[in-house]
Amino acid sequence: MENRERIHILDDNKSFAESLRLFLQKKGYEAKAFTEVDKFLKELKTEEPEFIILDVRLKEANGIELLDELKNKIGVRSEIIVVTAYGSIEDAIKAIKKGAYHYLTKPFEPSEVIILIEKIKKEKEKEKALKEELLKPFPEIVGKSKKFLDALNLAKKVAEEDITVLLIGESGTGKEVFARFIHLNSKRKEGPFIAINCAAIPRELLENELFGSEKGAFTGAYKTKIGKFEIADGGTLFLDEIAELPLDLQAKLLRAIEYKEIERLGGLKPIKVDPRIIAATNRDLKKLVEKGEFREDLYYRIAVFPIHLPALRERKEDILLIAENYIKKLERKLGKELILEDRTKEILLSYDYPGNIRELENMLERAAILTDDGIIKPEDLFITEREERRKEKEIRNLKDYLEKEMERIEKEVISKVIKDSNGNISEAARILGISRKTLYEKIKKYDIEWKS
Repeated sequence: MENRERIHILDDNKSFAESLRLFLQKKGYEAKAFTEVDKFLKELKTEEPEFIILDVRLKEANGIELLDELKNKIGVRSEIIVVTAYGSIEDAIKAIKKGAYHYLTKPFEPSEVIILIEKIKKEKEKEKALKEELLKPFPEIVGKSKKFLDALNLAKKVAEEDITVLLIGESGTGKEVFARFIHLNSKRKEGPFIAINCAAIPRELLENELFGSEKGAFTGAYKTKIGKFEIADGGTLFLDEIAELPLDLQAKLLRAIEYKEIERLGGLKPIKVDPRIIAATNRDLKKLVEKGEFREDLYYRIAVFPIHLPALRERKEDILLIAENYIKKLERKLGKELILEDRTKEILLSYDYPGNIRELENMLERAAILTDDGIIKPEDLFITEREERRKEKEIRNLKDYLEKEMERIEKEVISKVIKDSNGNISEAARILGISRKTLYEKIKKYDIEWKS
């Protein structure tokens, strides 16, 4: 039975590239040899092979930089084997960090290429089977980039251990999906999975939602309410946007985690609870700890096992995989066939996605609804409008920041001048170059304390 895998070879040594191509052809592979980078890249636009054999030392290009472009800018899904001369193994290591699957050291026998390709195929098949089994309930988890797979592998490992997990990532990176994945691959999978967004519930209601309340605990408490901690007992409690939790509730949460017990609002006795905690945040908790906005003891309690979920712009080779997977879902939902134009794919790969996977999915759903012929074109994505809105938002945020900074500086200057003038408002106004009336207005605005 012939092998049907396509292999592209890029090496500026023509005789080497051609002899390797002929050998692979005889063994049943569809092989093509290239000695020029431009022709190689042009061919990639029309045909993406299963394997690429790439020399890291090219005359007209840096092989490591080209590899980085292939994986992180163009987003090729081919498995790349780099070829390096003896003595430049450090190049091979750099290449693997950039996304190459393996390397071969020159000189080598052509048969070594086949041995390595077959080994890669077996590893990929085994990995695919394991991934399919684990991800059956998770069609949303799609990707093959190193950062994504590193995060997924960590999630697989920690799922079996009954410890607290902290998911760190920007909004829209799939933190709740990962939390559900961990739960359903844990010993607690038969128990409930309860999610609560700490930023979406008003402060005065959040404590009641988390810990519950007894009948008559406050006005309107007509019956006993069971909180999320009790509901999640024996299962998993997912605390999204935990950085938004008020400090007083952070103390109560810490006690609940450490002693596995809670007290309802208005309650007189502690209640034993045992949920596994998975927390998530899109903010830097360490910086919040330094500012005194997040408890240090709670941080170390929830950050036992941190997992960083990469932003979509950091996993370019996954963009089309995620897009095509979601397109299939939209086809079933909308009942029509959908196709991404080649120009649309190029634009999808070049966009930065400040809203990550959620933004990509929203973009595709809108485009799928708008297209009449089922072909999603670049103009259907409205990316130009999105970029303009993003830039406008950045400008507004910068303007707000500058205004606040100016006010902060102005308050500091006025306070210092008043202090140096020993509270003499007339003298302070003269130094500042403003009228007494204006100075009084600013003292009131900034709530500046002074003594005459």
